[in-house]
Amino acid sequence: MRYMIIVKGKEPSPPPSSELLAAMGKLNQEMIEAGVLLAGEGLQPSKSGAKVAMQGGKLVVKDGPFTEAKELIGGFWIIKADSLEEAIGWVKKIPMWSEGEEVEVRRVSEVEDFIHDEVSGEALDREKAQRDNGAWPEQR
Repeated sequence: MRYMIIVKGKEPSPPPSSELLAAMGKLNQEMIEAGVLLAGEGLQPSKSGAKVAMQGGKLVVKDGPFTEAKELIGGFWIIKADSLEEAIGWVKKIPMWSEGEEVEVRRVSEVEDFIHDEVSGEALDREKAQRDNGAWPEQR
């Protein structure tokens, strides 16, 4: 199974220290050596992003920063784990914990999760082929 570890962020936030970057690099290397790390990145502040929303039947683009946002995503990992408990074990190794810090862990949907009457076999086969042929980033 794949799990996404979502690191919440607050803005403004200072750039990470050299010590924190080294500690995060050590955790990333540990996950690579364990064969669980599929992807992971930190995100730029919301001032360099945009939100797209449907309003009045039209798509509206709002440029950052998002001052009204209560929770922003600061970064993420996607890992392979046999269970939620195993994924949480990796989360507990994250070196950036401070009071009130929050990290969300969610299972990533697999093709098999979509098997039901409303989804055609053709659509499922196409989705599976894209993942199996390396069309998805974690397989490149």
